[in-house]
Amino acid sequence: MAVSRSALTKWEKVRAFALGLPDAVEDFPWGESVAKVNKKVFVFLGVDDGSHPLGITVKLKDEEAHAHALTCPGAEPAGYGLGRSGWVRIPLEEKGAPDAELLCDWVEESYRAIAPKRLAAELDAR
Repeated sequence: MAVSRSALTKWEKVRAFALGLPDAVEDFPWGESVAKVNKKVFVFLGVDDGSHPLGITVKLKDEEAHAHALTCPGAEPAGYGLGRSGWVRIPLEEKGAPDAELLCDWVEESYRAIAPKRLAAELDAR
């Protein structure tokens, strides 16, 4: 499956944004990219090798953001019971997929839901 250039560009922007957050690190559990803070995942980035459709999975506690994310083409509550905790999988290759800016907002919200308060405060100070 060929990865669309625009979806890959979006994915790369989101990944760079996520890894630029305070104390964020990239890890590869299960062979896919995730961004973690304080040893906890705040965004699942999947793989960019074309073996699976490009997408991200974020935790959205804000009801409005959560509902908005679920209206994106192909978006769905995350698997493995994560959907019940507010995790949403958002495909990047669907027609009408959200732009990188909105995705980064959601990544930041997910980060704030997972990160220790002092790191969220550091983000506010930027």
